[in-house]
Amino acid sequence: MDFKAAVLHQPGEEISIESVQLKGLGATEVLIQVKASGLCHTDLEIIDGELNWPLPVVLGHEGSGEVVEVGSEVRLVSVGDRVVCSWTPACGGCFFCAQDQPILCQQLTLNNPKGYTFSGARRLHLSDGKPLHHFSVISSHAEFCVIEEKAAVRIPDCIPWAEACLLGCGVMTGYGAIRNVAVVRSGDSVGVFGCGAVGLNVVKSAQLAGASQVIGIDPTLSRRQRALSFGATHVFTPEEALNAIRELTDGRGVDHLIEAAGVRNTLQTAWNAVRTGGNLVVLGEMPVDGHVSLRWGSMMGEKRFIRSSYGGARPHRDFPELVELYRSGNYPLGELIEQRISLTQINEGFAKMRRGENIRTVIEF
Repeated sequence: MDFKAAVLHQPGEEISIESVQLKGLGATEVLIQVKASGLCHTDLEIIDGELNWPLPVVLGHEGSGEVVEVGSEVRLVSVGDRVVCSWTPACGGCFFCAQDQPILCQQLTLNNPKGYTFSGARRLHLSDGKPLHHFSVISSHAEFCVIEEKAAVRIPDCIPWAEACLLGCGVMTGYGAIRNVAVVRSGDSVGVFGCGAVGLNVVKSAQLAGASQVIGIDPTLSRRQRALSFGATHVFTPEEALNAIRELTDGRGVDHLIEAAGVRNTLQTAWNAVRTGGNLVVLGEMPVDGHVSLRWGSMMGEKRFIRSSYGGARPHRDFPELVELYRSGNYPLGELIEQRISLTQINEGFAKMRRGENIRTVIEF
């Protein structure tokens, strides 16, 4: 089977749209006809050489589409199902799955960094027969993708493809930071450093959790204004944030501070803005070989520093919750999408992301 896909051959180069071949489908794998795929900053990190990944590769891990073929042992989905792809399927039987930490599944952490599917295969090939690498066990920047059946989460007709694909990463990360990691309760105070694609979802999720104060922090005026529209009660620049937070909280600091910017020099400020006994949850991506530091004297008072990449996601529970919030009008997923493009416009989309012009760009097929 041949189809079009966006292929990255070398960091620093533009992505090329090429005809690729699908060779085989595993017993527990499903073939998805991709309907929409979101551009994510992690894709851009690989394109720009900031994150190492086996090459050549088909990027993309925020995908939605229709199941068009299933492996011989697939039982969880059927041909014709509408699904969102999750990049964290779990085996259910390894040490970490037994510890109720499926996001750390050993099969996933073994095969994903190698650019394999969850089952340890390479299903995609270039027209000359050279094998391609998969990305985050999905590779949704293509007309079709092969995923493990456990990575396919069924969705109803009420949610459009473009909005649905966003659930796969950025939305889930922000929602999960509030729901699963910080476990925000009604009346809590929440600060959010960085009001981009992930940070806006933190803001909205904190509002939905009943936080009494949701404080958005970003250097860009338009993003601070967007945070207000998503439910922030206050917004500040990073320079204003610490004093403003202390004033709003009678000098204590916020109960939870979510760092969604990935800026190392804001970590100390973020940490200082958390009350004693509170939580700093770091979502933002930073250079993998970089180092971060905090002043030792500031680390007293039973504060908790938590690193989370995907908001403690439980996709088969959390995605349906998000769909219901969207259906009820409480989660404006469409407002996150600032650009809709075709697959052939993918380089333009990443160029705008690099310049910080769009919250989210979605490829529609």
